Amino acid sequence: MTLWRADHPLILASQSASRQALLRNAGIAFEAIPADLDERGIQQLSGLTAPQEIAALLAREKAFDVARRHPGRLVIGADQTLALGERLFNKPAGRGDAALQLRALSGQTHALFSAVAVACDGELLFSDVAVARLTMRALSDDDISAYLDAAGAAVTTTVGAYQLEGLGIHLFERIDGDHFTILGLPLLPLLGYLRRRGLLAL
Repeated sequence: MTLWRADHPLILASQSASRQALLRNAGIAFEAIPADLDERGIQQLSGLTAPQEIAALLAREKAFDVARRHPGRLVIGADQTLALGERLFNKPAGRGDAALQLRALSGQTHALFSAVAVACDGELLFSDVAVARLTMRALSDDDISAYLDAAGAAVTTTVGAYQLEGLGIHLFERIDGDHFTILGLPLLPLLGYLRRRGLLAL
């Protein structure tokens, strides 16, 4: 059942299966049309170093990129950054890089910053950044190898080399933050904005 009241569905500027599932499960009618951006290039040109500011910038740029191609449509952009102290992480390039990331995160508490932005016709209508803090178990090299063997290529699709909704849950001993933030979309603030706009039936 959809709770969406607008004539046209939202556009989600992402191909993330997790973000799509969150919107679908919340009864939001949407189309997924990924942005076409050089994210690392945009980040470098911005000069930003704070992870929450980088996530907010990339979420905005994704929303603007897709909104330019779809006039009159509401577009959601989302992005997520992972920080361990001052160190920022990107998606691992392969198994070896994934193992290095997991060794660095092992036994530590890191922060996930998830940003959402809503744009239409070049105007930023809404933005929000949420944070979750995750404490990883102390992992041996054998633990990391066993996890990488079990998880397979999926480890290269997410920053930190884990998917918490899947086998990645076995890597953690404590999580502080809501499930939606961890999956890459601050859903409750987004729903609040859409409700204030009169776009939801509930």
